[in-house]
Amino acid sequence: MKLLSIVIPCYNSENYMRNCIDSLLPGGEDVEIIIVDDGSHGDRTAEIADEYAALYPTIVKAVHQLNGGHGAAVNTGIRNATGLYFKVVDSDDWVKEEAYMQVLETLREKTGTSRVLDMLICNFVYEKEGEKRKKVMNYRHILPTDQLFSWEDCHHFTKGHYILMHSVIFRTKLLRECGLELPAHTFYVDNLYVFEPLPYVENMYYLDVNFYRYYIGREDQSVNETVMISRIDQQIFVNKRMIDYFTELSEEIREDKRLYQYMYNYLEIITTVSSVLLLRSGTKEHLAMKRELWEYLKGKDKRLFGSMRRGIMGAAMNLPGSGGRRLAVDAYHICQKIFKFN
Repeated sequence: MKLLSIVIPCYNSENYMRNCIDSLLPGGEDVEIIIVDDGSHGDRTAEIADEYAALYPTIVKAVHQLNGGHGAAVNTGIRNATGLYFKVVDSDDWVKEEAYMQVLETLREKTGTSRVLDMLICNFVYEKEGEKRKKVMNYRHILPTDQLFSWEDCHHFTKGHYILMHSVIFRTKLLRECGLELPAHTFYVDNLYVFEPLPYVENMYYLDVNFYRYYIGREDQSVNETVMISRIDQQIFVNKRMIDYFTELSEEIREDKRLYQYMYNYLEIITTVSSVLLLRSGTKEHLAMKRELWEYLKGKDKRLFGSMRRGIMGAAMNLPGSGGRRLAVDAYHICQKIFKFN
């Protein structure tokens, strides 16, 4: 059995996938690299995947499937994983070797101990196109370092500090036991990946190293604001699924105050992003979609709706008139500059 399975979802990734794969190979025989060719066509993604599988048959697996999107590729990775732990690395991203070695050593140390490690958290770095100064997302002063801890040991998560897909390594069995199945042909499912398993996470470990390098800035990238507006229906779909999940498990989640606070805050920021993108577009159709999203939340849980609606972000997203919409969008752009997203 491998220590760590790493899935690389690939769709027409020939221009950058080698850099990603090469950064992961130093893990050696402790690591299983699963390259999922998600129905690529017109480029050499499938060929490159097979090339690496032939060169490193004990480390690399190449899996070819009909196009199903990022979520379907991650699902395939989970099904094929033989490692104790599981990591997603997107094909245009990469990892730093020194931090990678520390990650593997930490996983080795925690394997077989009396307390099972469910989730390892590391820092990630925004490798934003055209910017020399890199934004590092770390969890210092929020999470205890170099020790196993539970939700009750966490400090308050500030706005802009969330556990993203780039940050986490999950125990593979936990992902299977929680029944995680990401929707196919849908963007932004990474939000579900770092949301739905959380009630099943009991023990965590924070390794304060800059492990994952998150490339951002391509015009066709899914997190580009213009692209997000064009795919707003998928953002709303994911947002509503998060609302469904949170409200259906609310009583169970409430039993752990810190877990509830964190999941509440994460749902709040996703709903804010959905709202501001709809405001940013400003069409009658999209403004109606924003109202409908908030009505959907109200229909699921009036108390949750009231709490979010009265919050700073909820109030800002629902200011009346065109002036209110401009203020909301301006606030969003200030957050973009501070936290370096989109």
